[in-house]
Amino acid sequence: MRNPILSAALLMLACLVLPADGAQAGDAQAGKIKAYTCTGCHGIPGYNNVYPTYKVPKIGGQNYEYLAAALRAYRDGERHHSTMQLQASSLSDTDIEDIAAYFASLGNGS
Repeated sequence: MRNPILSAALLMLACLVLPADGAQAGDAQAGKIKAYTCTGCHGIPGYNNVYPTYKVPKIGGQNYEYLAAALRAYRDGERHHSTMQLQASSLSDTDIEDIAAYFASLGNGS
């Protein structure tokens, strides 16, 4: 049984966990290459998903910790969206850190 409150609480807690030195982990340059398929949806201004219809969020400039936690939650099946779960299913922790670093390095709305 899915518990959305527990999932949201776990995601929020994961966002609070920072690398030991307080710096962002991940390699933004490596992340740019790894995030190529992500930009197919998240990089198109005004893009809407076909079904169910909703606006696909722009994630450029988003908080690094949030992005990394969200990708891990999709990969681990704790956050539910079939396309995102499929995309994240093969990502390693390093891949996730690199992709999160790349998107976090972009300006808002990128």
